[in-house]
Amino acid sequence: MQKLKLYGVPVSGHCHRVELLLRMLALPYEYCPAPAEIRSSDAFLRLNPLGQIPVLLDGEQVLTDSNAIMVYLIKRYAPDSHWLPEEPWAAAQVQIWLSQAAGEVRYGPASCRMVKQFSVAENYQNALSISERFLAHLDQHLTQREFLATERPTIADLACYSYVAVAPEGGVSLSPYPAIQRWAARIAGLPGFFPMPELPLPEPTSRPIK
Repeated sequence: MQKLKLYGVPVSGHCHRVELLLRMLALPYEYCPAPAEIRSSDAFLRLNPLGQIPVLLDGEQVLTDSNAIMVYLIKRYAPDSHWLPEEPWAAAQVQIWLSQAAGEVRYGPASCRMVKQFSVAENYQNALSISERFLAHLDQHLTQREFLATERPTIADLACYSYVAVAPEGGVSLSPYPAIQRWAARIAGLPGFFPMPELPLPEPTSRPIK
């Protein structure tokens, strides 16, 4: 197979989840740094008119959206793997968590981190509220199971992991959530795992997550 190209930045959880899957599938790829100045260039906007990362090139195929990229990689290169089951119930469970990764994770822990680390103009208190509800739900879900959707890791786990694992960088402590901590450790123990670069923890918020 020809080498894949992944455009991204190391501190993006959306890029991290795709790169985790590439490594866990042992797929050769070229990492192409795409900081803001690159993403605003005409060349990049031809790849993704929205100027967003990640972008994956597979020959002439150009793919955007991290969850869609992961689905493509499994369907194209590992269709019989445990990462995206075909059985209807299991496939639906994966989709539920992919949707929550794009919803509650993005607008909860990821938003908190964006505000604290990158001064993005989003509503921090609203993101804290979403984080509180979602993390309590996630912790309860993981109390009696090892992975999110099935008995083995799927792309649902990778989609949710990256921003949840670094939630403290957004001022959201994971200490009240022991099941999430155990799950995060299991993901970190998978072959091919690598962490995102660590960012400094912000000052504690006046409204701690319980």
